[in-house]
Amino acid sequence: MLSTFLSHQWKDFWRSRNKAGSIAAQIILGFFMLYFLVGAIVVGLGMAYGIEKFFPGANVISIFNGFILYYFLFDLGARTQMQELPTLSIIPYLHLKINKKIIVNFLNIKSLFSFFNLLPLFIFIPFSIIKIGSTYGVVTGLMYILSILSLTVFNNYLVLYLKRKSINNFFYFGLIMGFVAVFGLLDYYQILSIRAFSNLIFTTIAKQPYLALLFTAAAAIIFYINSTYLRSNLYTEELSTKDDKKVSTDYAFLNRFGKVGELAALELKLILRHKRSRGSVFMGFAFLAYGFLFYKEPMIAKNQFGMMLFAAIFMTGISVITYGQFMFAWQSTHFDGLLVNKIDFKNFIKAKFLLFTISCTIITLLASFYGFMSYKLLLLHLAAYLYNIGFATVIVLYFATINYKRLDITKSASFNWQGVGATQWILGFPLLLIPFVIYLPFGFAGKPYWGLIALAVFGLITLLMRNFWINLLVKKFEKQRYKIAEGFRE
Repeated sequence: MLSTFLSHQWKDFWRSRNKAGSIAAQIILGFFMLYFLVGAIVVGLGMAYGIEKFFPGANVISIFNGFILYYFLFDLGARTQMQELPTLSIIPYLHLKINKKIIVNFLNIKSLFSFFNLLPLFIFIPFSIIKIGSTYGVVTGLMYILSILSLTVFNNYLVLYLKRKSINNFFYFGLIMGFVAVFGLLDYYQILSIRAFSNLIFTTIAKQPYLALLFTAAAAIIFYINSTYLRSNLYTEELSTKDDKKVSTDYAFLNRFGKVGELAALELKLILRHKRSRGSVFMGFAFLAYGFLFYKEPMIAKNQFGMMLFAAIFMTGISVITYGQFMFAWQSTHFDGLLVNKIDFKNFIKAKFLLFTISCTIITLLASFYGFMSYKLLLLHLAAYLYNIGFATVIVLYFATINYKRLDITKSASFNWQGVGATQWILGFPLLLIPFVIYLPFGFAGKPYWGLIALAVFGLITLLMRNFWINLLVKKFEKQRYKIAEGFRE
């Protein structure tokens, strides 16, 4: 039966009217996945050398042990934000003589084919084979690998279970983020060291390898809980999420995000079909050469990141700056229609965040060619990227709720000042100055790398708080929507 489901999905893909666009999207998505996987392989194979370089004199295996639970804690937070529930159009199958257990098994198996489940394999398994196996023996090396696999599966099904529960009760979603935040704060204030705890656990596994089976047992338990819940709520859940959902858009890769992806696809069409919005986006690709004006060899050699930070923020976040400054105004001609349609404003705001995240990711990956000048620029871009998708997007959307100027998107973007007001100028101050406020204290103290870490951590924390910002922005938007609509009518 599982092969039948696969066959049906395969036929559905090839018979869809947007087949060409779907193939192109999958090729592009595959390229980016390959890029990150190659990076993960490099990290995995070079981890022993990297630890010896950055932690001279320290025990390599102890450092490695200390970072395992760190990784999976952040993996849990990232999955909560980005991992989508596996979908299958099951309604046609529910009235047939098919055991629900088979449908559930298919959804569970499908969820394992996730990018999040591949990364830890390439990062941790090479070190477990090369270093752990040669130091403690083959059995211990295999048990380390079993631990990594079990933690990966545990995170996978835990997030799926809590996301399904949060469909009807937001408390479960907050539970994950609260868990990550609490442990992050405990570690930050040195009340509980996650690194020391992780090292203790895996040092114990090195001495008693079969204790790794406890991770496997935990993964099996959460798999059973998830399957049981899905089996008992299969019909109700699918109906509640499928009734008003389109099954196709012109950008098939956005289908996995459900209603949010549908709204993002509609806005993507708006961007590419009109002169001004299209020009603003394409401008971002032109500014990829901006780094050649700012990135100079003496600055790179002396780690003067403060003098290069503006270019990094500007390049990696150019789509946020050029397109985001007129957010909502792009839709000014049909904004009244949006207000009277049955659109969940929360999904509406989420679609904006989704587009920002995708565009920033693409630009940052394209800007990675600066890594040929120095690997330091990749670290600078990573910190700027996390800041842009975490904090800059929030600032841009907040200021968008107080922008009432109408925009004609059919006009050219060149030398066009329509829609530009005080809001756009004020927006630039927090957006571009805050990174310097975070970095400069470390720069003046002679700790430039700590400055980049602080900026990256700030961006990551705000990214993990994205649902909090979404709820805040929805309230602000609901309060301001009639003023916005009135301004757009002028």
